Amino acid sequence: MRIFTASLATETNTFSPMFTDMNSFRSSFYAKPGEHPDTPTLCSAPLIACREKAVQYDFELIEGSCSWAEPGGLLNRQTYEYLRDELLQQLQQALPVDAVILGLHGAMVAQGYDDCEGDLLHRIRQIVGDKVVIAAELDPHSHLTQKRMAAANVLIAFKEFPHIDFMDRARELVDIAIAAVQQKVKPCISHFDCKMIAVLPTSTEPMKSFIHKVRQLELLPDVLSISVIHGFMAGDVPEMGCQILVITDNHAELGERLARQLGEELFSFRGKTMPEMLSVQQGVAELCASRKGPVVLADVWDNPGGGVAGDGTLLLHEVIRSKVTQVAFGTIWDPMAVQLCFAAGEGAEIPLRFGGKSCATAGDPVDKVVVVKALKETAFQRFGGSDVPMGACAWIHFDGIDVILNSNRCQSFDPSLFQVMGIDPALRHGLVVKSTNHFYQGFSKVASAIIYIDAEAPYPSNPCLNQYKKLKRPIWPIVDNPHQTEQVAS
Repeated sequence: MRIFTASLATETNTFSPMFTDMNSFRSSFYAKPGEHPDTPTLCSAPLIACREKAVQYDFELIEGSCSWAEPGGLLNRQTYEYLRDELLQQLQQALPVDAVILGLHGAMVAQGYDDCEGDLLHRIRQIVGDKVVIAAELDPHSHLTQKRMAAANVLIAFKEFPHIDFMDRARELVDIAIAAVQQKVKPCISHFDCKMIAVLPTSTEPMKSFIHKVRQLELLPDVLSISVIHGFMAGDVPEMGCQILVITDNHAELGERLARQLGEELFSFRGKTMPEMLSVQQGVAELCASRKGPVVLADVWDNPGGGVAGDGTLLLHEVIRSKVTQVAFGTIWDPMAVQLCFAAGEGAEIPLRFGGKSCATAGDPVDKVVVVKALKETAFQRFGGSDVPMGACAWIHFDGIDVILNSNRCQSFDPSLFQVMGIDPALRHGLVVKSTNHFYQGFSKVASAIIYIDAEAPYPSNPCLNQYKKLKRPIWPIVDNPHQTEQVAS
């Protein structure tokens, strides 16, 4: 048995000014064949799972390139086509193969390509023919398209948000793909379109119990896998939105029934899945009133994991105005400010303007005389089993406030982002992170309280105001009852 594996992934916020190019991949993760380290990235986990299982199943593994760029704006056409064609050429050279197992994301959009993953999978199918098994792991914040389902035999998304199970799902993907090669199973894909845009954290109810139910249903005979596709509301593409994906062992009727059952239940959760969100002013007032720390304030809409810059200052300005001390911010993206801190050196006291550069809604830049407390040329934070590059970082201090400035855009995953710079998060009264929910697994272990902040910017967080141009079908909350609307229209 011969298996080819590779990955190509990013998450595209089509409203973001942070355009994505080849440098975006090189600064995040780009490994040519044989160069992938032993630890996975979020979207290259299938390669590591293939390495683990190559001995168990006795197959020959051919590794292609693995590429990941931090979420950002539209991917330029030349970069996508270069990385796609590089992967396809490697596959051609690897032929004949019995399976192609890929790490994708599912929300990549490039100039001229609304469905990059569908385009890639379609081209792979043309190369390998109908008998070769094609399997791919997806992020749940993806767009499930007809083109992808037509080209692939197996599609599996992470179940958890935060995505703590990406390696478990990769191993599951490899197991099912190999069983399909051995003709022990015949994967059949079914899906249900919930016609809904929502944020679905699985660390809280009702999604926590919903995912438990999904796992129980996977124990049924002939059910191979069930995935909840959350969708990605910042991607203006025709098939954006929540969907249920069921893979059965040649049992389409069962798959369709389960997909509809789960999809209708998921639709009933609309408007109930997000934790309570406070305004910037309310959140800082709660921080001031708290007697025990550390209190974690999550700036959910200035989250680089959603494709925005992560240089917003709205929360920082409110903390300064309120004269709160013992608060650490991790992070504010500002490569220019980082460079100035490196030029000044550790221990220097300098006037510095930082943050608020990316767009008009991110808040004004901050002007302060700061002390450069620490510098690190290459910093990483942890997420699951992977290392997330933060780039060159500077820890600055002023007015009783600590800020980590970073040169690689990345969201806040884990307390290690503070520890790597020498800040002990347990000794701070407040910790401000930029993340929707990926921070939860790491920070809930140290937090006395978690406060979700809706700063209303810069992420396009209100579907009713996002002015989608390519989304054609009715979808909640833009339409109150899209299923009824579609029935009336037909």
